[in-house]
Amino acid sequence: MSGAYLPLLILFGVSILNALGMVVTSHILNPRRDTPEKLMPYESGIVPLGSTRQRFSVKFYMVAISFIVFDLETIFIIPWAVQMRELGWSAFLAMSMFVAVLAIGLVYEWKKGGLEWD
Repeated sequence: MSGAYLPLLILFGVSILNALGMVVTSHILNPRRDTPEKLMPYESGIVPLGSTRQRFSVKFYMVAISFIVFDLETIFIIPWAVQMRELGWSAFLAMSMFVAVLAIGLVYEWKKGGLEWD
């Protein structure tokens, strides 16, 4: 039985040696030379303004989480819409409850000011 795994073990060993060889070779051929440009945080090629440790407003995260929730909503609604006729009324009622819960959440977030960018 161990003879059947021998080619797999050889491939695994060669892969590890190849990875280690490339890492060692890159350190030998390309020594690290720090320059002020390399040590500066990357900001899409723009010189950074202010501190890179600046805090973001909680509202930024609220909008981001809302986007993810409503993006996931489409993942559930599109397949349901494609098969709506075959699934029947029980699936329609389940999807209606799903959309109602999300609508209540959106109204709550809107009333609490989670979508405001002041």
